[in-house]
Amino acid sequence: MSSMQSQANRYKYNFNSGWKLFVGDPVGADNPAFDDSEWKDITLPYAWNEDEAFKKDILELSTGIAWYRKTFILPEGEDAAKVFLEFEGVRQAGEFYLNGKMIGLHENGIMAVGLDVSDLMKPFPEKNVIAVRTDNSWDYAEKFYNQRYQWNDRNFNANYGGIPKNIYLHTTGEVYQTLPLYSTLGTTGTYVYATDFNIPEKSATIHVESEVKNEGTEAVVAGLEITVEDLEGNEVARFEGIPRMISPNGQIELSASQQMSDLEFWSWGYGYLYTVTSKVVVDGVVIDEVPIRTGFRKTEFKDGMVYLNDRVIMMKGYAQRTSNEWPGVGMSVPPWLSDYSNKLMIESNGNFVRWMHITPWKQDVESCDRVGLIQVMPAGDSERDVNGRRWEQRCEVMRDAIIYNRNNPSILFYEGGNENISEEHMAELKQIRDNYDPHGGRAVGSREMLDSKVAEYGGEMLYINKSAGKPLFATEYSRDEGLRKYWDEFTPPYHKNGSGGTYGTNVNGAKVRDASAYNHNQDSHAIEDVRRWFDYYIQRPGTGTRVSSGGANIIFSDTNTHYRGEQNYRRSGEVDPMRIPKDNFYAHQVMWNGWVDPDEQNTHLIGHWNYEPGTVKPIYVVSAGEKVELFVNGNSKGYGENSYRYLYTFPEIKWEAGEIKAVSYNKAGEIVSEDVIKTAGEPYAIKLTSMQSPVGFKADGVDLAMVQVEVVDKNGQRCPTALNEIDFDLNGEAVWVGGIAEGPENYVGSTTLPVQCGVNRVLVRSTTKAGNIKVKASAKGLKGASVEFETLPVKVTTGLRKELVSEGLPSNLEKGPTPLTPSYKVTRRTIAIVAAVAGANQEKAVLSYDDNEMSEWTNDGKMSTGWITYQLEEEAEIDEVSLKLTGWRRRTYPIDIYVDNQKVWQGETERSLGYILIPIAPTTGKSVTIKLTGAGIEGDLYQNMIELNGNVELDGFRDPEDLDTKGQLRIIEAEFMDVLGK
Repeated sequence: MSSMQSQANRYKYNFNSGWKLFVGDPVGADNPAFDDSEWKDITLPYAWNEDEAFKKDILELSTGIAWYRKTFILPEGEDAAKVFLEFEGVRQAGEFYLNGKMIGLHENGIMAVGLDVSDLMKPFPEKNVIAVRTDNSWDYAEKFYNQRYQWNDRNFNANYGGIPKNIYLHTTGEVYQTLPLYSTLGTTGTYVYATDFNIPEKSATIHVESEVKNEGTEAVVAGLEITVEDLEGNEVARFEGIPRMISPNGQIELSASQQMSDLEFWSWGYGYLYTVTSKVVVDGVVIDEVPIRTGFRKTEFKDGMVYLNDRVIMMKGYAQRTSNEWPGVGMSVPPWLSDYSNKLMIESNGNFVRWMHITPWKQDVESCDRVGLIQVMPAGDSERDVNGRRWEQRCEVMRDAIIYNRNNPSILFYEGGNENISEEHMAELKQIRDNYDPHGGRAVGSREMLDSKVAEYGGEMLYINKSAGKPLFATEYSRDEGLRKYWDEFTPPYHKNGSGGTYGTNVNGAKVRDASAYNHNQDSHAIEDVRRWFDYYIQRPGTGTRVSSGGANIIFSDTNTHYRGEQNYRRSGEVDPMRIPKDNFYAHQVMWNGWVDPDEQNTHLIGHWNYEPGTVKPIYVVSAGEKVELFVNGNSKGYGENSYRYLYTFPEIKWEAGEIKAVSYNKAGEIVSEDVIKTAGEPYAIKLTSMQSPVGFKADGVDLAMVQVEVVDKNGQRCPTALNEIDFDLNGEAVWVGGIAEGPENYVGSTTLPVQCGVNRVLVRSTTKAGNIKVKASAKGLKGASVEFETLPVKVTTGLRKELVSEGLPSNLEKGPTPLTPSYKVTRRTIAIVAAVAGANQEKAVLSYDDNEMSEWTNDGKMSTGWITYQLEEEAEIDEVSLKLTGWRRRTYPIDIYVDNQKVWQGETERSLGYILIPIAPTTGKSVTIKLTGAGIEGDLYQNMIELNGNVELDGFRDPEDLDTKGQLRIIEAEFMDVLGK
């Protein structure tokens, strides 16, 4: 232990308690003497229109002016030279006043802002009054530029107005480490990173760089002392940097570093975090200290793949709306619910979340650290590149977000845009990364950017990309929608796949577009997710030189944003708004159970086993096994028909009460996993299950507890077809929030709501008084139930609380450290192409094998020139041909394939979402010829892929000068494979 004394007088306070709210714009609300006694008492975070979440269409969410005020007193005896306020964000803009003086303006609606209030703060025991005027108008424009923000968008950015994020108050001495709050303060804080990784030896060099200010009148000689504590709070390292002199009113960067051993590396599903405390030492005395909660991991982005701790990880995850909202409270949930939601992505065997369009709030960023979920962090955008002031806005947000979040290990990617941006703009964002996070091991890229020389990753929306260079993964795919309420067309309320109305409105407010393609039931939604993932699976690492690095399924939880179905919210989620899983959640558990290839075998029976006598229906099983056998009451129904690698179909299975079981086998015929569903009896009772924070239900006026309600039979088994309406009664120190179901205003806020598929959930919020809470549930014809909570008192002194919002929340370590074994087996070897001879446009022949999906070779439209011959690097046995053909989704090409002039395949190419894989009879040769034999046929494999503007998503090239004749062959990429382990 160090002998240095500590006189650090730096404190960080939870500043969320004791606020008042008024929706409107009263004159004089910035004045400390203003009478706010009739205003609503709230605890932040709190969006003033939060109760509209999922009740209203995103277009109808209330907007306007709302004021927040708070009276507080600085702590007695605390000699603070500097006082700062940290707002994690306001929506859309905030004007800040302290004791009647304007102290700042923040307008971007995304990022945190810091305010230096030292000179205006009244010391103990005088009162201070802070007032914030917020404006969440959709058309809000910057005051000084009169420019709207691209991302203040009615499609994806749910408008929860006011102060929906946390606030902190910081006090320091006159020599202090700055805050990572570039907006307004212009400071960058403390930067912690690691280099010189040796993963097998569990060692790395830990670096700390801290920006230190001296606002005193005398020069000081200051150095850094660093302590590192492990997850259990044990000190595992202590080291010092070289002291330096800081002039009066000066600023300098101090640093220290040391190699550490026996490290636990942060990993997927292994949120191992250290506390690195950076202490400023002057004359042997610690005068300032900043704890940083962080983790260490090694990354690389090469060979078309993502490496985490030297192991390839295929990106399997979700493109989630950044609002990540819940019914009745919007985004402003306590940190334990953020952990609960984000950990569910891990439990579905997802490994990353691509937050969409705008930077996530700090609470979700830190939550992903704890649960072990990789993040793609955007700045702010809509759907396209921009210029001028709008581009400056995006760069400013990216800069601020990098500085604010660069110590969070779960962020592996910085995203520059939700659509292709220029090379100049990508280079500018890359420079911002290099300026502020040069050692964080994070790639900068954007959606698309397939042929970019600057971007370090990319990937299209909806389609399959492959690369031998920078990783390419789908930024969003599988946009289908379906309610959790609908099992199938054989179960009440008998939702046939595709049945439904319209979506989108015309100028008269009438819905105008056919929604049938988006109205799935659980059967078809799960099947569609299996079908869509298959295209990525067959191009996974190990399947050739050029591979897909995975994709983000849109979305994870149903969201109060742009939608295409009958309801007023998006239902593409693997879980519903209360995070109750749908069947596609379990489909992902099976398909994604591994870093690349499945590490374990899982089986999931889609659906339930409660039907009317005489029902005959298909049974679907998702399994990683080599074959699946189905049993009904012990009687075998044979083996399922396999498709899309993981889907097994049993076409006509007659229902009979009892048990249905799916058994999966490996190639040796051994049982590897199984799933069983039993018929439930008649609805008999209500079952309630309480869910709350692992550190207790806090009486702070903002904490939430969740209650799950089920309709069960006499044996306690959930009745999967129950739709009973449940009446709730709440007593004690809590406020009802409720849940969601299909009905008037989606039942949001109602104390009566139905179960769906036998289950639902509701939320209750604590008051600021500790006490007992009882929730009762009743329904006609069912035995009632109740559940009780006790809220724990919290200590708030004159508006300040020392307990920080996420204090004590545990890390998720369930998946364990990164394995040292390979994550995939090489199953295909690509035979390199060294040259090509073409029937026309010879100079462009190389474009058909250049590892660039934005280039193509095409002939001149004559049937006689519709051929190309590839010379291979070596004579080899060829088993498969991989092609990406222009118009991949809509056009089939009749072709012949020859190996050394021997015809090995003829037929029409399939339509796809990118690549097709053509198996051929194993043939040895040194050249391959592809020859067009007839006119292409137009169609559409996926007619439901509609963009927001109503345009069909295009695939391939549509230059007006392109030939599109009956004799045209167009190849984007051609590859020839030797299948291994035959």
